[in-house]
Amino acid sequence: MPQQKIIYLDNNATTPVDDRVLNTMLPYFTDFYANSTGTHLAGLTVKEAVENAAWQTADLINADADEIIFTSGATEGINLAIKGLANQDRKHIVTIQTEHKAVLETCRFMQSIGFEVTYLPTASDGLLDIQLLKEITTDKTLVFIGMFSNNETGVMQNISEISKILKTRNVLFMCDATQAVGKIPIDVKALGIDFLAMSAHKFYGPKGVGALYISAKAKIKLSPQILGGGQQRKLRSGTLNVPGIIGLGKAAEIALKEQQEDQKRIEVLRNKLEKGLLQFKGSFVNGNTENRIYNTSNICFPSVNSEQMILALGNISVSNGASCSAVTSKPSHVLKAMGLSDEDALSSIRFSLGRFTTSKEIDIAVERVLSLAKEFATKTQRH
Repeated sequence: MPQQKIIYLDNNATTPVDDRVLNTMLPYFTDFYANSTGTHLAGLTVKEAVENAAWQTADLINADADEIIFTSGATEGINLAIKGLANQDRKHIVTIQTEHKAVLETCRFMQSIGFEVTYLPTASDGLLDIQLLKEITTDKTLVFIGMFSNNETGVMQNISEISKILKTRNVLFMCDATQAVGKIPIDVKALGIDFLAMSAHKFYGPKGVGALYISAKAKIKLSPQILGGGQQRKLRSGTLNVPGIIGLGKAAEIALKEQQEDQKRIEVLRNKLEKGLLQFKGSFVNGNTENRIYNTSNICFPSVNSEQMILALGNISVSNGASCSAVTSKPSHVLKAMGLSDEDALSSIRFSLGRFTTSKEIDIAVERVLSLAKEFATKTQRH
């Protein structure tokens, strides 16, 4: 019996590497393998390619190349931006309860070294109360950390309004844009963002590489978290992952050209998927449906265990956004912060579409999910 083709609807977890990205990377494993810090011709050739990738990455968010630090991904960038501020006089950090664990755990570390951290709640639709941000930030607040688009629900915060408030109080703005970069136009200058983290593998680049944008205007000297040879202006030592950086640059170049075209097509498919799945009695979308990224739909199927559903779907890849182990499942901290009960949180599934999703795949997914949801719900009612 032939193996069924994977229908991949988990693009917020990671995306496949675009063939154009892979083909651009390959020579840097075989032909152009010199260290980018080498002063010989081979090294200078690679250095030039890395500098070009920095420009490609910067162009995607309207930054300058010298404002880009290459990292192993968004998690490292987040750690560098937050921990790197430990030497500042202000000791108050503000963030949101629905942030990614990379932010929340790093903030907890900052608390352990003497910082005060305020974790702001959201409304039931996942949006931050802007008035609350106004009230909580003071002249002792160092930085606000806010996600551009939530990884589980796709909800997009009002970045522009948040930035205006922060600037009136001289508070730095660190934005985790992992789920937004490469999908929608981002202008860090216009938005007044001081630090922005991204990962290549979220927009069809390779895993293990990302970037941190550090605004030259912020005039803040971050403390490096990785010490050594002093690469990247002494902010992030270590031999550069050249093939990965080349891949990030190419992925950024493609995204800049194609993200609007991708949005039009993917949004239609997402809406088609959502309309079909909401036929299940009692189902509902988690999060604000107006202010969200176009590829994401997080749907609760009451009385249906999401973990069982994911296993039963087999070749259809989706996510429940929960922290799971072999013994127990915990409800998503994001959905809990939005006010969902444990039962509803554990009955919620995230569908995240991508560049290579097809209409036929959506048809198959809707049919399979609805069939299984009805089956599981019937079994639950019997018990």
